Amino acid sequence: MGVTATNREPEFQVDRLFLDRWSPRAYSPEPIPHATLMTLFEAARWAPSCFNEQPWYFLYATEESGLQKMRAILVEKNRQWASQAPVLVLVCSHKFFKHNNQPNRWGAFDAGSAWMSLALQASMLGLYAHGMGGFDLDAAYRTLDLNREKIDIHAAAAIGRMGDPKLLPEDLAAREGPSSRKPLAEMVRVIS
Repeated sequence: MGVTATNREPEFQVDRLFLDRWSPRAYSPEPIPHATLMTLFEAARWAPSCFNEQPWYFLYATEESGLQKMRAILVEKNRQWASQAPVLVLVCSHKFFKHNNQPNRWGAFDAGSAWMSLALQASMLGLYAHGMGGFDLDAAYRTLDLNREKIDIHAAAAIGRMGDPKLLPEDLAAREGPSSRKPLAEMVRVIS
């Protein structure tokens, strides 16, 4: 297989979109136009979901007051780099199906599909989306006034254009670049 622009080499042929998408930490604070940002959420909107429920729910900030709230819920290490991103997002899902009010145990899976659609659309537009698990869940519910009984918060994310890695703290700058993946054989097993 050929090597991509990110020097990632697949074991089997896939579209470069999957190989070129990665999650940097160096972001430019340059704003993302509203229509461009909505294009990312539009891509997420078309993700598959159980019963076509579309349980995902995105909260985002682009203005300083909202960005301050979002930065405050991040763990310090993520705040160090994500504070430069012009868009911060929380990826959430509704806990219950709308059609019967029963628990939706597939909501997180579906929200992950929507997130990947968003991340791939960002990559197609020359933007970067970096998901984060490092945030204070209790602070997120409290600060953003979310109902813990009805909404699951799965991840935070930074979205923007590539910034200068030299502006990152030294330990993060050393890790800045596309990561490799485990061999496919470690992730897939045939059942016979």
